[in-house]
This record gives sequence, structure tokens and C-alpha cells, in this order.
Amino acid sequence: MASLLGSEQQVTAQQAAEARRQWRRLKTENAPFRVVTPAGLVSAPVDHFDHLLMERVTSEWRKVARVIGDTMGLSPGAYYQVGDMMLLARVMALIGEGKLLAEGDPWDMHACRVRLPQ
Repeated sequence: MASLLGSEQQVTAQQAAEARRQWRRLKTENAPFRVVTPAGLVSAPVDHFDHLLMERVTSEWRKVARVIGDTMGLSPGAYYQVGDMMLLARVMALIGEGKLLAEGDPWDMHACRVRLPQ
């Protein structure tokens, strides 16, 4: 962020109109996530981060907090694209779908462990 100091620019009327148009489109899409891509802000489905979570889980038990923390660390760019509570909700969904097994209360991410089904 510090590297951006001094690079401020006045927003033109055309840029402001384009930003409003893009935001109306995003609101209409009503997607659960908005993520930053090289093309700008785009809508993403609820399972957008699932592949990153699944890549952090192995056949060995691993704490949910570690899976979530490692996943957040994989966010592209200089900032997090998603928070820990949304990732925890996705872990819960993956458990519910049978894609992950849980040992303990999954809502307690610091105590619960997960692994891939055998």
C-alpha cells in the first residue's frame, strides 16, 4: 500500500459511470463472493475457494485452523480474498458433502481436525 502513496488520480466522470455500471452488474449477479482478478472485481460461486481448502487437506488429521490459515496464505495478490469464517463455513459444507471427515466439533477450528476420506 505504501508504494501507492502519491499516485492518486482524480476519477473522471466516465470512470465513475463505469464503476457504477460494474457494481450494478455485480449486485444483479448476487453471487456469494466478489474476488479481485486481473480483469477487476468479479462474482464467484460459493465453492470458489473449495479447491484451495482441499489442496491443504491430506489423509492425515490436520487442524481446521491450519487448513484455513494455509488457504488464506495462498490468496493471490497483496491481500486476503476471503476471511477465516467464510472458509470455516466452506469446511463445514465439505464435511456435510462427505468430501472431508472431521474429528471433533468443526465449529471449533482450533480443536477440530479434518482429513480426506479413505
